[in-house]
Amino acid sequence: MKRHLLALAAMAVLAAALIYLVRPTGMLPQVTPMPLAERLAQGGFAAGQPVYLRIFKEESSLEVWMERNGRFERALTYPVCAWSGSLGPKLREGDGQSPEGFYLVSKRQLKPDSSYHRAFNIGFPNAFDRAQGRTGSFLMVHGACVSIGCYAMTDAVIEEIYTLVEQALANGQEAVPVHIFPFRMTEERLAAASGEPWYGFWRNLAEGDRLFQATGQPPRAYACGSRYGFATAGEPSPPDCTPVRPW
Repeated sequence: MKRHLLALAAMAVLAAALIYLVRPTGMLPQVTPMPLAERLAQGGFAAGQPVYLRIFKEESSLEVWMERNGRFERALTYPVCAWSGSLGPKLREGDGQSPEGFYLVSKRQLKPDSSYHRAFNIGFPNAFDRAQGRTGSFLMVHGACVSIGCYAMTDAVIEEIYTLVEQALANGQEAVPVHIFPFRMTEERLAAASGEPWYGFWRNLAEGDRLFQATGQPPRAYACGSRYGFATAGEPSPPDCTPVRPW
């Protein structure tokens, strides 16, 4: 009987561990044993192609999109292990918020020697953040599973994301767009947020999302007073606006 009870207890511990592993937020997202190159090849992608990252807070999801035939297509999706604060933008240094908005990552923003295994600085505050008086520093996508304003992915996951970003930049991509949303920008979800204090800001973010959905290319983002402005490939810059640039 004692041996039977011990076996049941061991099974309960194993079940709890499995639940722990598959929870998407604050837990430990896993990387499939199949090598990254093979998973990319299954979708017709390869490291070195241009990359675009989309992060959704509410869903705790980071998507890797890669360019093919002039359009970006979703190649991989990873759970975000941890982000901090609540839905809404980062306002000031020390507020514990993870940013929302439109950012660009260049080679100089890569941090291969991060204390959190690998990391890249998203470029907060960008031109729009600075125009709103927002402050903060060292806002990263990194390894481990702890966040004080960053997006933590675990070491195994950031190893893959970092590799794709680094190789895209090494292959000639000037900067990797990182667009961060509070949730998926559907009309239904936006309508549900209509009473929230950041509703107007989120509607503005949705404009950039709609342009991407329509064109297959991340729009260029600009600081236009209290709003983001956007332009697609070949369009002129919005007047009296400051472009969002990588560092």
